Amino acid sequence: MLAPLFSAAQKPPARAVMCSACHGPNGNAALKDMPSIAGQPKVFIENQLVLIREGMRDIPQMKGVLDNVPDTELTELATYYAGQKIAKPPMEKQASLYSKGESLSKEMRCGICHLPTYEGREQMPRLAGQREDYLLHTMRAMKANQAVGRDSIMIASLYGISDEDLKAISHYLSRLSN
Repeated sequence: MLAPLFSAAQKPPARAVMCSACHGPNGNAALKDMPSIAGQPKVFIENQLVLIREGMRDIPQMKGVLDNVPDTELTELATYYAGQKIAKPPMEKQASLYSKGESLSKEMRCGICHLPTYEGREQMPRLAGQREDYLLHTMRAMKANQAVGRDSIMIASLYGISDEDLKAISHYLSRLSN
C-alpha cells in the first residue's frame, strides 16, 4: 500500500486547490507578479484573506473567490500556508545590485518591522525569498499610493525612493533564504 502524500497535519485544506492555481503548489508561485504565500506569517495571511473577503483589499483575480468563506476556513488556509516551506530563491545574483539592495534595506531599516532576517512576523509579511517581480510590483504600487488595503507606513517608507533603488531592494530580498 502506498503511503499518503501528506500526514493528517500537512493535508492541505480543500480550498487550497483554488489557491494553488495562482500561488503555486504548496504556496510557491510561478506566475508573474503573483506572491508566494508559503512561509508567510499565519497572522499576515489571515489578515490579508479577511481584507480581501471583505472587499477592503481589491485584487481583481480574487474577486468572488473568498465570498462567504467562514473565518475557520481562512484560519485553516493561513495555518497550512504558514507551515509550507518557501522555494529556494534564485542563486544567481547581480553583485552590484544585490549589494546596493542590501545597503538600502539596512539604511531604510526594513528589518525593524520585517525582522533583521526579513522573515516577517505577525502581520508583517515575509520578504526573504519572495518573488523579485512581485516585490518590485508591490513596492511600486505602494509608492504610488495604489496599494489599497495595505499598511500606510509602507507608503511613507517608500516616499522619494527611486525606481532603481526599488529594483535593487527587490533583487536583494528575493535572494535571501532562512
